[in-house]
Amino acid sequence: MSIRSELITELLKNKGDYISGEALSKKMFCSRNAVWKAVNSLKAGGFEIKSSTKLGYKLMSVPDIPDEDTVKGFLGAFGDTVDITVLDTAASTNDSVKELAAQGAKEGTVVIALNQTMGKGRLGRSFYSPRNTGVYLSILLRPDIPLSECLMITSAAAVATAQAIEAVSYKKALIKWVNDIYVDGKKVCGILTEASTDIEVGGLSYAVVGIGVNISDPPGGFPDELKDKVGSVFGKGPAVSRAELSAEIIRRFFALYKNLPNRDFLKEYADRSLIIGKQISVINGGESREATALEIDKNCRLKVRFLDGSEKWLSSGEVSVKPVNMKG
Repeated sequence: MSIRSELITELLKNKGDYISGEALSKKMFCSRNAVWKAVNSLKAGGFEIKSSTKLGYKLMSVPDIPDEDTVKGFLGAFGDTVDITVLDTAASTNDSVKELAAQGAKEGTVVIALNQTMGKGRLGRSFYSPRNTGVYLSILLRPDIPLSECLMITSAAAVATAQAIEAVSYKKALIKWVNDIYVDGKKVCGILTEASTDIEVGGLSYAVVGIGVNISDPPGGFPDELKDKVGSVFGKGPAVSRAELSAEIIRRFFALYKNLPNRDFLKEYADRSLIIGKQISVINGGESREATALEIDKNCRLKVRFLDGSEKWLSSGEVSVKPVNMKG
């Protein structure tokens, strides 16, 4: 971890309180002059830090625009286990990570983009990714699991992202099977997992999980075709730093991922379900059938009951539900 990211970590631990330059130099194993230079670097980068000759330094606020050191600063010691790159613009962070995977990048490689020009959604759709209003990140994984288990990666990412959103916003985050997060009745996040197979061993070469979160409303609002369905975590109000939310997502995802085979997170996945017990439409091959969502099992399959009384377990596909007000 760089001196800059270490300093961010220590200032965050003491946010709102002063910590002396001497204490910082001891914690960071560097000179007080190095601390002073790092503080000035942070100030130049938009950090609001109060300085006192007698008391030291006090962090007041963090800039919204993330960089590698700031994300790692929020991650603390865990930041040493991941490789983070922040891009101003990416066509798709999933594609950026796949390129790195092909070059041999290690598990835990993360790409964050300030905006995407060709953001990806499920079923070949695009994901609206305007500049400065969202978190768009992708994580490289090299799990020793069969291809059929990739749905567990998506499910773990959904739980981790819902937890992260709640941690920074104190708003309830619900999951619409399979991979969408809703806040206040509107979709605020989409998740897409893509995998590469190894033909020689007949297994998974790597997987990339992409997570896009709308933090605030874009200037002028969402496009007409999205505004009734899509929202943001904070709306038009003040939003949390994107570096902080990125770090929360990364940390919480890996906490679940390390125990992926146990599937312990699936209970929380089901408890957060937006659709269980509700009337939904099951969309398959262009056809839509009305049904009731009944339960989600340990394989993350969705059980539905159609109007004719027949029941079916769904392992893939698309469902829709009428918008509901979930405030409070």
